Amino acid sequence: MAEIKTHAEWLQARMRGIGASEASAIVGQNPYMSNVDLWRIKVGQRQAADISNKACVAYGHAAEGPIRELFALDYADTYSVAYGGEFDMIHNPERPWLFATLDGRLVELSTGCPGILEIKTTEILRSMQREKWRDKIPDNYYIQILHQLLATGWDFAVLHAQLKRIWDGEIRTERRSYRINREDVQDDLDYLLEQEIAFWRTVQKGRESPLLLPEI
Repeated sequence: MAEIKTHAEWLQARMRGIGASEASAIVGQNPYMSNVDLWRIKVGQRQAADISNKACVAYGHAAEGPIRELFALDYADTYSVAYGGEFDMIHNPERPWLFATLDGRLVELSTGCPGILEIKTTEILRSMQREKWRDKIPDNYYIQILHQLLATGWDFAVLHAQLKRIWDGEIRTERRSYRINREDVQDDLDYLLEQEIAFWRTVQKGRESPLLLPEI
């Protein structure tokens, strides 16, 4: 694969396959986009929404570097942390249409095993958002991690999240780390891969998939 150097090249590369943030739409678990929306984007019937100017997206992009540095400091005895740049796109060697753009690359110091670092920032505005993070990763982010494991073939992933809320006029933040080991989620990986292969086949054949609705 040619090296990606610009945002425009990155956007073009995303049209040639499925990225990690899109995977949840394929199984009806993306709160912002259905599988049909994604299909229409991939076949060129519609354009993906430009959300880069949204305040929460701009904040997340700006905060990613400092949060990654703090993670590296906090877990210096556990992982080495590297960053391949904002266009660090890795393709599955057998299925180049299955790819992921990584927030960081990890190596577990005790084993030498490679892993993924995924960084999330979210502002808790409603009780529903708080419930999605209660003792677990939200479903769409979990599927994103599964996709990244499929793309890289690596042994584990760590989702490092900063949760922010405003209380009595003060900003309060909490950082959480969730580790997902490949061996613990192999059944889910197999299922997601099966669904992604079927979806990409409909893109290649130009045949729209039936609409999947997320669970309420």
